[in-house]
Amino acid sequence: MLTIRIPIEMENKLISVAKERKTSKSEIVKEALNGFLCLKEEQSSYQIGKDYFGRHSSGRRNLSTTYKKSLKEKINAKYRSR
Repeated sequence: MLTIRIPIEMENKLISVAKERKTSKSEIVKEALNGFLCLKEEQSSYQIGKDYFGRHSSGRRNLSTTYKKSLKEKINAKYRSR
């Protein structure tokens, strides 16, 4: 069971839709909540992670285009130090 508080205007609209569809307010709310939850599940990987992208920045803005060069430099440096 769940109890929520909604503004009176929203409740009036809910009552009106429930009467129009000849169903209960609970059924309308369950249907709307199910739609919302399904939408959340269908988000892209980008949408899910967008708040985290760039959070731990290295300060280098070209890493996505120069990663091969950077990797080669790191490998060469590793073997030069031996």
